[in-house]
Amino acid sequence: MKFLVSLLMLLGMQAVSTHIDAQGILGKIKDKVKARADKVPEKKDDSKTEDSNSSASTASQPAAESSSNAAAAPASQEEVPLKVYQNYDFIPGEKILFEDNFADDQDGEFAAHWKLQAGQAVVNKVDGRPAFLLTEGNYARVVPRMKTEKYIGGDFTLEFDYIFKTDHGQNIAYPAGVELYYGEDQSMRVAFGDNSVAIGDFEKTFPDDLKKDFLDRWHHAALILKNGQMKAYVDQYRVCVNPNIDFKPERISFDGIGSETAPIIFSNVKLAEGGGMNVVGQKFTEGKIVTHGITFDVNKSAIKPESMGTLNGIAKLLKDNPTIKFEIGGYTDSDGEEAANQALSQARAEAVLKQLVSMGIGEDRLTAKGYGESKPIGDNSTPEGKAANRRVEFVKK
Repeated sequence: MKFLVSLLMLLGMQAVSTHIDAQGILGKIKDKVKARADKVPEKKDDSKTEDSNSSASTASQPAAESSSNAAAAPASQEEVPLKVYQNYDFIPGEKILFEDNFADDQDGEFAAHWKLQAGQAVVNKVDGRPAFLLTEGNYARVVPRMKTEKYIGGDFTLEFDYIFKTDHGQNIAYPAGVELYYGEDQSMRVAFGDNSVAIGDFEKTFPDDLKKDFLDRWHHAALILKNGQMKAYVDQYRVCVNPNIDFKPERISFDGIGSETAPIIFSNVKLAEGGGMNVVGQKFTEGKIVTHGITFDVNKSAIKPESMGTLNGIAKLLKDNPTIKFEIGGYTDSDGEEAANQALSQARAEAVLKQLVSMGIGEDRLTAKGYGESKPIGDNSTPEGKAANRRVEFVKK
């Protein structure tokens, strides 16, 4: 009888692990899963006001309405058509403070550009994508490796991708938490779950369209703090708004309750200073706009859908100023062959031109030119420098 019970437990654990690549430690599942009842509660922000519920209800709206033209939810963010993000208004900060997609890390090892503060974590491929997994801890906590302890200090944006893996359709993962630290050991937690987002004590559930087929798919999370108001986005939707942020975050961590069978999984992290740039009112002191908000997959020229916030701003600028003409310049980092980077940058510039034309901008007002890895503005020996060099410039003609 004991043999039969042990065999059934083993088969159950193996069924869970098949949903995540067998490489790394997830191929060595331990027979321990902590009960949810034993988990510590999430931290809460003590600055909640009496009218917070009404404020959250009125401020929190999806960034894009449901569309009858939208296709069924695709298997990954790369397959999302740009038109689904046509009302997206998130614009990332332009000074990149930290960036990591874990592509240079080895499976089964700890991420080179992070520090472990509690629990355990490991890099592994999840559905073919390099990712960072918080695999053990109550709480597990990791922080970016930065040159200074305090590196934010004001308005900022944070983007990352996350996924909830399941066991036979039953969600077994906990929310991915971003802790915002300020003052003397004070912090506020932002929790990205599988059906809601909480910014401190403000919590809002997903719109119905976002809830559909959410599990076992990669999703894009975005967070912006600007003028004392924090907004959280998941995919094309603005899910939650907290208008009462009366502190300035100085640093961040990713944390949560992770286990080897139910890890917290995230990838493609980008932290930037500023954000919410008013493209229309921007002063062109150098006659150009330099943006890192138009992004592409590695070695590809297809525009990522979360780029639509920036593209919407550029399109509005052009429509409001019909005499302006732009050269669209594409730039890459120095990874790979120089000739390949040149060709890739040209293809990316042309993809941006084509997208703006599809948004109603006359093709005669735009030209596209690839500059490859030339004219770097960052250090190609660091992830942040490489991220700075991967950019699109709009130069007035």
